Amino acid sequence: MSGNPFDDGGEDGWLVVTNASAQYSLWRPHLDVPKGWRVVHSCPDRDGALDYVERECG
Repeated sequence: MSGNPFDDGGEDGWLVVTNASAQYSLWRPHLDVPKGWRVVHSCPDRDGALDYVERECG
């Protein structure tokens, strides 16, 4: 098993999650979303997920 769970997951894509403080994070679909966070966007690639965060926070 890899030391970084974000490196695993193959081609499952990426999620953008947010919390009540309007903080955003990139997440992998094979990982459980932490309590207090919710999914606001899913994307097949990391760059697309980052673009979403930039549009929302920009």
